Amino acid sequence: MNDYDMKCVMVIDSELPIGVIANTSAILGVTLGKQIPEQVGADVIDATEKTHLGIITMPIAMLKGNKDVLKDLRKRLYTPEFSDLVVVDFSDVAQCCNVYSEYITKAACVPEKDHTYLGVAIYGEKKKVNRLIGFMPLLR
Repeated sequence: MNDYDMKCVMVIDSELPIGVIANTSAILGVTLGKQIPEQVGADVIDATEKTHLGIITMPIAMLKGNKDVLKDLRKRLYTPEFSDLVVVDFSDVAQCCNVYSEYITKAACVPEKDHTYLGVAIYGEKKKVNRLIGFMPLLR
């Protein structure tokens, strides 16, 4: 499968304050980059010979959701049909923790049904991703 057959999206709860939206997308992006390092391009040299670190080589569609849309989406992403997609989620369980060890401890005590998702990033085969998100509007 080539890069043209792949798609990357983030679905963010548009009802969140702008700072939380920005933080959520940043967290999803960092983790997504770790999971798909082959999609991060080489460093680029500009006309004045300044270096710019490589960025993702494909667009990331930013889509508008809400807590119910995200909950349903995350539920569908746990099914076998979508198990081959790379999925990163960020929830209220993680967002309220100041250190990662606190998140690990808290997540172990909170069942998935009690997570409120702030955002979900998805990477995988374009047709499969489109089946999940084809109806969602852009986040503007």
